[in-house]
Amino acid sequence: MHTVYSIHKGVVLMCGIAGRILSAPGNVGQDLVDLMDAQSHRGADSTGFAIYTIPRDEGYVLRGMGFDKEKIDTDLDDFKNLLTDHSASLKSEPSIVMDHNKHYCFKMEVTEPKDLRTWVVEADSLAQRMEIQSCGRSLEIIKDTGSAAEVAEKHNVREMVGTHGLGHARLATESSVLPNASHPFWARPFSDMAIVHNGQITDYYTWRDKLQRKGYRFLTENDSELIAIWVSDQMKAGMTMEQALKKSINSIDGIFTYMIAGPAGIGFAKDRFALKPLVVIDDNGDLAAATEEQAVRRVFKEECDVINHDGPSLTGLWGVGNRSFAA
Repeated sequence: MHTVYSIHKGVVLMCGIAGRILSAPGNVGQDLVDLMDAQSHRGADSTGFAIYTIPRDEGYVLRGMGFDKEKIDTDLDDFKNLLTDHSASLKSEPSIVMDHNKHYCFKMEVTEPKDLRTWVVEADSLAQRMEIQSCGRSLEIIKDTGSAAEVAEKHNVREMVGTHGLGHARLATESSVLPNASHPFWARPFSDMAIVHNGQITDYYTWRDKLQRKGYRFLTENDSELIAIWVSDQMKAGMTMEQALKKSINSIDGIFTYMIAGPAGIGFAKDRFALKPLVVIDDNGDLAAATEEQAVRRVFKEECDVINHDGPSLTGLWGVGNRSFAA
């Protein structure tokens, strides 16, 4: 877990985050790239996107990363065997993206495992070689080293169609620039839940230990991964997302602004000190949120009212159409 800073025109900055909701399915990928490109000075070591595409009626879409492209055939064979062991299979051949780097990225569509969470636990046995980074009916997390423009070009993010999504820009100052340490993070093993976060959780290890004792697995030491699992665990216990967001403010110590997304839309929470900015333009359900005002104005080029969520202990929900945030 590391606090990450960037220096821009003499001002100390932290990570840049963004959220986007469309009033109807459309080019959400392009808008998220614009939002993150506008904040690239906050971190160009790695960039990531969580995009909610058109939901599938059955089966799941997986996004992830393998760490040695020379072993891709072995990785894929072992992965297919794990699917078979859980009464599932690939719907089509995986889509693979690789370049001069050692790692490769993949997208797969799979049929229904007998029990999704049990299968995710077993699939994580391969995580040292091949890591699932998102799983859902619609969620696709794309993250890699490089700026927003570079990651978008490599992974065709601009062409992605959907209803809503998140973005994150990171500058690593204390830790290595690793593609799997990029944001957003998936709330494993819960389908279709993702988070972006700006800040630092000071009781990270306390909460991680509690969640691990409940059986949750962490693949990084990033506090954003913890928040995603914490909120999802609260919802599993019966809370609504709104209740879980409010509880997080008094339960988790630190300075933070985070946005967490699910199939119904995006929620946000700000800590009691309100040190991390969040600005929003909401035009009748067509919404953009970001760390900086100039980013949301990249998407809304016409003059619009900007809402500055700059108070302490704030939470909120932004829905997609008529979808429900029910637990």
